[in-house]
Amino acid sequence: MSDAVRETALPGTAVDAPVMQRLGTWDRFLPVWIVAAMALGLLLGRFVPGLDDALDAVQVGGISLPIAIGLLLMMYPVLAKVRYSELDRVTGDRRLLAASLVLNWLVGPALMFALAWLLLPDLPEYRTGLVIVGLARCIAMVLIWNDLSCGDREAAAVLVAINSVFQILAFAVLGWFYLQVLPGWLGLPTTSADFSMWAIALSVLVFLGIPLLAGFLTRTFGERAKGRDWYESTFLPRIGPVALHGLLFTIVMLFALQGDAITSSPWDVARIALPLLAYFFLMFGGSFLLGMRLRLGYAKTATLAFTAAGNNFELAIAVAIGTFGVTSGQALAGVVGPLIEVPVLVALVYVSLWSARRWFAGDPTVPDAVRGAR
Repeated sequence: MSDAVRETALPGTAVDAPVMQRLGTWDRFLPVWIVAAMALGLLLGRFVPGLDDALDAVQVGGISLPIAIGLLLMMYPVLAKVRYSELDRVTGDRRLLAASLVLNWLVGPALMFALAWLLLPDLPEYRTGLVIVGLARCIAMVLIWNDLSCGDREAAAVLVAINSVFQILAFAVLGWFYLQVLPGWLGLPTTSADFSMWAIALSVLVFLGIPLLAGFLTRTFGERAKGRDWYESTFLPRIGPVALHGLLFTIVMLFALQGDAITSSPWDVARIALPLLAYFFLMFGGSFLLGMRLRLGYAKTATLAFTAAGNNFELAIAVAIGTFGVTSGQALAGVVGPLIEVPVLVALVYVSLWSARRWFAGDPTVPDAVRGAR
């Protein structure tokens, strides 16, 4: 999967071999590497004095520069794999676009709001932080989860772009609605928060605009110079591993930056984790079932589920810190987001691949490396 998610078996392995035998070492032990990266980051943040301040000294779009570099390295190879000439195939699928908009901007924020109030009624700071996480729809790491699950890359690119536009236009309005208006209607305490539209737009521009432009230019000039066959069979496998290396680097840096806060408040982390776990499983499961109901096919169903379940924790953390302060409970809730999201969505990648074999056996969008694997 590190080579753009392998659509064919590794050389020297039979097509009908068990799927684990057909994965490279990086792919076969991906959960191990991710857990190790999280543990390393937590240890560094806990036991290296001043590391968090050093990592946070230089920022890009409200995000620590090392994390920003990791995100860009993570996203560029995935966006270089997108066939931009085929985007009209996705934009013409109104069922997919409508379902994604409803799930991301109506269901997702409402579900997080409900779970936060149900499970954290006595912890207003953490509750507010989770509401902010629910409003920040994923535009970055979701591309990795989609790629690993053999989702539709072109569909992911379109849905992420749509989320980006809506994020700029709707984030502040939805924040006002879910933190002030809706609680007031329900007779619940309200929270005042002032979100910077410029900060949100800058986050989208940096973390999506730069790798998207780089990916588009790479494919355009690469195919023009060498042809599509060379580009996809030679060039993409060379840059493919950079995405997972960038993912692991990002995880280490993120948890190093917030390691002390996480390890110092284990009970608070556990309380925050409960609504997050419920959110990820409900959003993924409901979205996947909806995609099956709409007969979108496996690839688009997986893309719909991951783009609905993932959240833009980079933006959520930046907004929480900028609005409430770096030591606030709201910021801690944002930090716990990736602590839960990363291992859960990795597990859901395997659930998605299992579903491809179980319920989409005859689907042409299921790659040979997944179809019929034992």
